[in-house]
Amino acid sequence: MDAKFSKADAMVIKDQKFIYVGNKERAEKYIGPSTKVIGLEGKSVIPGLNDGHLHFPGLALNLIEIDGFNKPKEEILKLVKEETTHRQPGEWILGRGWNHELWPDKKFPTKEELDAIAPNNPVLLKRVDGHSAWVNSKALEIGGITKGTPDPQGGEIIRNGSGEPTGMLIDTAQEPVTSKIPSYTSERIQEGLLKAQEELFSNGITSATDAGSHLSYIEDMKSLYKKGSLKARLNVMVANGTGGETGESLAYYYKKGPEIGLYGDRFTVRSVKLIGDGSLGSRSAALLESYYDRPGHKGNYRFTDEELYRLVKEAREHGWQVATHAIGDGAILQAINTYEKVLKESPLEDHRWRIEHFQIANADEIKRIAELGIMPSMQPVHATSDKNMAEDRVGPERIKYAYAWRKTIDAGSHIIGGSDAPVELVNPFHGLYAAVTRMDRDGNPEGGWYPEEKMTREEALQAFTIWAAEGSFEEKLKGSLEAGKLADFIVIDRDPMKCPEEQLKDITVLTTVVGGETVYKK
Repeated sequence: MDAKFSKADAMVIKDQKFIYVGNKERAEKYIGPSTKVIGLEGKSVIPGLNDGHLHFPGLALNLIEIDGFNKPKEEILKLVKEETTHRQPGEWILGRGWNHELWPDKKFPTKEELDAIAPNNPVLLKRVDGHSAWVNSKALEIGGITKGTPDPQGGEIIRNGSGEPTGMLIDTAQEPVTSKIPSYTSERIQEGLLKAQEELFSNGITSATDAGSHLSYIEDMKSLYKKGSLKARLNVMVANGTGGETGESLAYYYKKGPEIGLYGDRFTVRSVKLIGDGSLGSRSAALLESYYDRPGHKGNYRFTDEELYRLVKEAREHGWQVATHAIGDGAILQAINTYEKVLKESPLEDHRWRIEHFQIANADEIKRIAELGIMPSMQPVHATSDKNMAEDRVGPERIKYAYAWRKTIDAGSHIIGGSDAPVELVNPFHGLYAAVTRMDRDGNPEGGWYPEEKMTREEALQAFTIWAAEGSFEEKLKGSLEAGKLADFIVIDRDPMKCPEEQLKDITVLTTVVGGETVYKK
């Protein structure tokens, strides 16, 4: 697959790169005494997939903590209770993945439910999107959160009728509690990172952008690269500090400078990740007008205009790519205006600054990002996961510009595809299926949710290959099967260009190859 979606029936690899892609007869001329010839028996080969937005350490932690993904509340409580039998009193119990929108009452859970089963252990369970935390009384006590604690900038302490915290902490309101949780050892983190790598390779992902890590996680990744055990290609964004602070990780890298193409083009750090608002599910995405299902509430901006301007200007002065998480149209507008202001003051022709998620946009915002060269990083599975609540949140008018892939591409933007794992499952074929059908994995709704926003198969595959590579300035290195590019490819059980579209989600990875080395075989 190249820009023209050309077909080939043979590839030649030398020194981790393709030196020929084309017909079998010409490829045979490269065969020498020591050449290894592998026949794939007519199976489909496509470029290694590139997840343009996931959380690699988050995926690692998800594999070593309580996993609440798609589980009923009762099952999650049972897992917490079981965990107490393995913990000493006072030891933290951590997990992630619950989603109240999938529960019958669709209500946020409470501290009392956790208190009843884990009175002696502090418990913190993050919602699937990471923007809300469900905690018990012990955790609130450790964090010093009481009835008199004010809501922080960019966050909210959910309270009952008498003003008492219910055990739900939104966005920055989590920080007094999370800051008290002891760090995992490097050994434990590295164990999780290698498990996360297995998840990537078994799903056909050879490259990924880690959307915001702090220095300690980055050092753990580098340690594994030096040992030769981490082989995936990672583009890592550096997270800023708390709120409008630069933070120690960014301060370190601003002094050190970017790291590009380390360990054989496998590791790059050149981007700053800022979080502009929360999430739609937690009603913390920053909207220009009130939530349709919570009048008077517009969500939470993580930064003042002045704070965001300072952080973006600082990144520009140090020559770093900027990526800002912005889900609501308010946060999107704040990011666009800030980018435009900084780039007018200090022009940069090929900046490729990004907006992560770009979910609840409007017509003007879609037009402006294309004009300004801002790249939207969007996760197709979010549309099919959020469809049951998104219109409730924003109403029938704003939803027309939500998850608006067709309008965004037609305006001239290339969409960076991703999963946002562990918020969603990491499987990229679920993303391809969602992009092409606008249906969930059960086939609902028939014909697709707002089907006018579908991508073509070609566009969906580009979003997870060459467009994702563009988002990290790597399209000349990877993203297509062409001579001179890195030999990253996967063998799959059916052709995504020809199979019935309902089968896209079921495509199975048979072999994953990174730099000519087989790293996964089914």
